[in-house]
Amino acid sequence: MENVIAAAGVCKTYGSLQAVKSLSFTVPRSSCFGLLGPNGAGKTTMLKMVYAKCLRDQAPPSSLLVFGKDPGTNELDIKYLSGVVPQEDNLDQELNVWQNLMIYSRLYGMSRSSREKRIAELLAFMELGEKRNVKIKELSGGMKRRLIIARALLHEPRLLILDEPTTGLDPQVRHLIWDKLRQLRREGLTILLTTHYMEEAFQICDTVLIMHRGEKLMEGAPQQLIESKLERYVLELRGREALTHMDASRHDAGVRRDDGADTVRYFGNDPGVLRSLAGSLGNGEFHVRETNLEDLFLQTTGNTLDE
Repeated sequence: MENVIAAAGVCKTYGSLQAVKSLSFTVPRSSCFGLLGPNGAGKTTMLKMVYAKCLRDQAPPSSLLVFGKDPGTNELDIKYLSGVVPQEDNLDQELNVWQNLMIYSRLYGMSRSSREKRIAELLAFMELGEKRNVKIKELSGGMKRRLIIARALLHEPRLLILDEPTTGLDPQVRHLIWDKLRQLRREGLTILLTTHYMEEAFQICDTVLIMHRGEKLMEGAPQQLIESKLERYVLELRGREALTHMDASRHDAGVRRDDGADTVRYFGNDPGVLRSLAGSLGNGEFHVRETNLEDLFLQTTGNTLDE
C-alpha cells in the first residue's frame, strides 16, 4: 500500500529544546493515523513539519517525505495536496459562512461555478447548509469547528491534517465529526491527527503513535496495543481513602496495582477477582471496567503532570 507520509529519524530543535527526537513512522494511503502524547510531547511540531510550516533539522540520515516529496523543497506541492485544521479557530469573524469559504476557494484558483458547487456540497456534508448567511461570531463552537474542516476540504485534498479537531466540543458534535471523518477515510482520504481524547483516537484511528518528550514510545492499532500491553480489566478506586476499607488479604498475585495522584487502579484478567478485592467497598467507591486506550496512555506517559 502506498505510504502518503514516510518519516525516518526526523528531528526538530528549538534552541536547546529538542522537540522531536529521531521520530519514524509511515502513514498508508486511505488510513487514519493518530499522534498521541501529553502537552509538549512534540505532536503539533511534527504536524507542522509534514505540511512544511516548520522545517526539520537537516541532520542526516533523517528523512521526511509527503507524497514522495520533501517538505523542505516542495512546500507548495505538499500544501496543495493537503488540507489543514489547526488547533485555533482562525475564521474571519466579520464575514459569514459562505464568504469565508468563498475567499479560500479563490485562493486555490477554483472557477466560480466549481467553487459554488463545492461550497454547497461541503456545507451540506458538515450539516451547515442553513447557516450559509450567518456571521462567524454568531456560530457555536461546534459549528465553527465543522466550518474549519469544510474549509480544509475545499480543494479536495488527498491528506487531511487535524490538530486536536474536537477539543472543547460537546459529545454530540464530537460524534458527528467522527462520523464525517470515518466517511472521508472510506472514500479514500488519508487523515493525520493529534488528539487528547483517547476515545476519539480509539474510534477513528487505524494506527496510533504514543510519544513523550519528542520520542516514540509505542505504535500500533489501538485495540491490539491494549490487548498486548494491558490486562483485560481494571478496578478503579474513587479516592485513596477507599484503600482503608479494602481487605489486603484478598490481594491476588495476578493483580497489578497502579497509583495515581488521587486514584488507585488494580489491573487483572479476572473481573471476579477484582470485585472480590474491592471487598466491603460501597458501590460509589469503586468501578470495575474493561481497560481502554486511556489506561495505556497513562501507563506509558505517566500519571502526573510533566512540567
